[in-house]
Amino acid sequence: MTGLPAIKVEKLVKRFGKTTVLNGIDLVVERGEVTCLLGPSGSGKSTLLRCVALLEEANEGFIEINGMPLGFASGPNGERVRLPAAETQKVRAHIGMVFQQFNLWPHMTALGNVAEALVTVRGMPRKDAEERAMAQLSKVGLSDRAGHYPSELSGGQQQRVAIARALALDPDIMLFDEPTSSLDPELTGEVLNVMRDLAESGMTMLVVTHEIGFAASVGSKIVFLDQGKLIVEGKPEEVFGKPRHERIDQFLDTYLDRGAATLL
Repeated sequence: MTGLPAIKVEKLVKRFGKTTVLNGIDLVVERGEVTCLLGPSGSGKSTLLRCVALLEEANEGFIEINGMPLGFASGPNGERVRLPAAETQKVRAHIGMVFQQFNLWPHMTALGNVAEALVTVRGMPRKDAEERAMAQLSKVGLSDRAGHYPSELSGGQQQRVAIARALALDPDIMLFDEPTSSLDPELTGEVLNVMRDLAESGMTMLVVTHEIGFAASVGSKIVFLDQGKLIVEGKPEEVFGKPRHERIDQFLDTYLDRGAATLL
């Protein structure tokens, strides 16, 4: 695994009916890198993330996780060959994902929400699962809310529980799909702070976000998608610095109220 990228996407195409949502995407995310996916609504960002998590199957192209093919491998003539489900699941186990919506079990406490996957997916004894769950809740600053139900938690706290739940399965890659989009601005900071801590710990992260300030300050690399194509890719200072790509300028003008004003 040493020296291999954490994520490699090659010539990825995804269609929904006659609509091409991703059109030949090539992307490499190195280990320990925070790659931020930016772009207007409908540009294909979330679809790309869902393909990397294999929640959506691409129509063409290949994805590798830590050098291992995900879902499909290249055959002798370059054709896509579906891999056995057990093999695919082993590769997917390296990935954790956090969604826009928190998707917590309403009848379980924060501790129960984090521990449940360890019991049901990993077969861990509940006592051990709850110990690991508590450790993850502490990492996201919620050890004092372990016994609270989702209805008793703020949106930011619920999203931090969702992050703890993903981390409990010990992934080495974390995918974030606009994790603050359903939060009030006041609560956004607490989630971004957890993500900053994760980045500083060396976690490989692929983040779909409209939080320009976070992308500029935490991102190792910025990837800008538009109409299903990768338009711009580079370090934050290259992408956001002047002179910059005309399409980036248009995008930043749209999101001045989301922190981009500091870049202009």
